[in-house]
Amino acid sequence: MLGKDNMSFWQLILESGQIFIRIAKKFRLNSVKSFLSLFLVGVSLSLAIAACSGGAGDTSGSTDAGGSAASPVAANKQDVKLTLVSFAVTKVAHDAIIPKFVEQWKKERNQNVTVEQSYGGSGSQTRAVIDGLEADIVHLALGLDVGNIQKAGLIESGWEKEFPNNSIVSKSVAALITRPGNPKGLKTWADLGKDGVQLITADPKTSGIARWNFLALWNSVIKTGGGEDKALDFVTKVYRNVPVLTKDAREATDIFAKRNQGDALINYENEVVLAQQKGEKLDYVIPDINISIDNPIAIVDKNVDKHGTREVAEAFVKFLYTPEAQQEFAKVGFRPVEETPRTKELASKYPKVKNLGTVQDYGGWDSVQKKFFEDGAIFDKIQTKR
Repeated sequence: MLGKDNMSFWQLILESGQIFIRIAKKFRLNSVKSFLSLFLVGVSLSLAIAACSGGAGDTSGSTDAGGSAASPVAANKQDVKLTLVSFAVTKVAHDAIIPKFVEQWKKERNQNVTVEQSYGGSGSQTRAVIDGLEADIVHLALGLDVGNIQKAGLIESGWEKEFPNNSIVSKSVAALITRPGNPKGLKTWADLGKDGVQLITADPKTSGIARWNFLALWNSVIKTGGGEDKALDFVTKVYRNVPVLTKDAREATDIFAKRNQGDALINYENEVVLAQQKGEKLDYVIPDINISIDNPIAIVDKNVDKHGTREVAEAFVKFLYTPEAQQEFAKVGFRPVEETPRTKELASKYPKVKNLGTVQDYGGWDSVQKKFFEDGAIFDKIQTKR
């Protein structure tokens, strides 16, 4: 039909639409009969257009040999772009991993992948994604942050089960950084509750790492058989030894290192290792009783569906769990999430932790947030006793 009348597909749509409007003007839509008549005319015109088009024009709904919907990007584009949003200290590892994935994807799919990256504090990155930064993938410091993106409607529920290890792709433990030579002899969490010791840490109401710090202190009592009353008493003593609660971990580090305040600072072990690799000299202790600082990864469902990048985004996340990628995380201080011959040697260089707790021991992040950090919860009560 199109060939006979020398008419383009879009010209046909335009003329059909004009016909539809002329017909519509003849109807008064105040009766069921009139409405049905108009509806049937519309259906007839639509069928005519479909017949004339011969099924051409839209390939976004095409299927592969197995009958499943093909990814618009994977099927139709030579290049694809992913946006990765992560917390700051993962940058060195991702910079080493991304080229390896890009090379593999090119070999397997003959498609060029560009990964745009954004790094910063986990909390600020979370807010940026919620406010409109169109991340395809988020790799954040704690599950609470991913949960907040889910609550904003960008990530579907059940994200924790989409990838191995409850979607934990990197992890660390808490380190106790001391003054050179450790003049106060600080070796355990219990030492931080002693008189005359000053601890520098951020406010867990505003800082993600500070929440991990709090849990490390609380966990140190629970894992040695103490009850919640003893844990509350100990943690209260420790926070009395905190001269000022900073808004974030970076400010806490500056006060300790640049202003020379305090006897100890709590930080991620991986941050300490990375600082040493950059030439900084730090004395630190990894307490035998510790908390597993688990960093989750998630696909931002709303954005990958909008961008047509789900297939390549999922492939990238899965690649992060391979021994090759985990080795890169291990090189910059993260403890491997899965032990393999390639990562075991690197992991053996880190101090052994005899008793390792997890946030799941305390009900997961939703429970931890409600119990400890919401307004009027345990941390606020501790503050009133300082």
